[in-house]
Amino acid sequence: MKLFKKITFTALAAVFAVTASFAGAASAAGSLSGKITVNGSTALLPLTLQAAKEFQRMNPKVRIAASGKGSVTGPQAVKKGIADIGACDWDASIDVPGFKAFSGQVANKVAVIPFATIVNKNVGVDNLTTDQLKGIFSGKITNWKQVGGADADIVVITRAFGSGTRVNYQAKALAGGDIVKKEKNYKEVGSSGDMKTAVGTTPNAIGYIDLVYVSGDVKAVKFNGVAATSDNVINGSYKIWAYGYYMTKGQPTGAVKAFIDYVQSKKFQQGSLKKLKFIPISAMK
Repeated sequence: MKLFKKITFTALAAVFAVTASFAGAASAAGSLSGKITVNGSTALLPLTLQAAKEFQRMNPKVRIAASGKGSVTGPQAVKKGIADIGACDWDASIDVPGFKAFSGQVANKVAVIPFATIVNKNVGVDNLTTDQLKGIFSGKITNWKQVGGADADIVVITRAFGSGTRVNYQAKALAGGDIVKKEKNYKEVGSSGDMKTAVGTTPNAIGYIDLVYVSGDVKAVKFNGVAATSDNVINGSYKIWAYGYYMTKGQPTGAVKAFIDYVQSKKFQQGSLKKLKFIPISAMK
């Protein structure tokens, strides 16, 4: 009997200890306060908005304002002190083609971003090779019949300079090839949303975008015979992808650190992030 009472008391003590631990953690999380400003990548914007919604629900004293105008504007805003986090589709703490490193900034890896070549739904082509894409975006290939499609002029839609999607697409889909501005059948847009709208409303158009935006009047075409899917990125057969980063001025602290930690957490990575067609950073070897 005494042994039973001792075991019971020990078990209850353990329950109370665990309960107190959870209560303490909840209290610590709930004690966070302040405003977090996130600027930059439109590719990462759906992820940031969803994470902000969930984080603010758990931390009602924290307010998160997120906007997207292109990757380069993220670290630029951090440098100017007008943003706490700069969302960027490349590691802006090091030099990349076309952009110098942002000194003093730390790259916090938050997601794997699959990108896709997209066309208007009236386009009959469903696969394009590296050489074909290089020809299209350089202006050497101008008609869909040159790549197995109908006899129609190709309308090229591209992102403006400073876009992380453009940086990664040029490096990986075009193998470093140029995107050449043309007098006709050519348009530059400022965001992923604008890209989807432009390609979806322009017959015979081609562009590129991150996978989360592919729906409606645009369709993703295969790249060198491989479909743009998360599984194909993970198994290594699909090559047009990049890591997404939250750039901060030095190591993050306080509410900013807590928010980044949440985005990197197993709960978010395996939950909302995957539902949005991003890939958890742990999935890549």
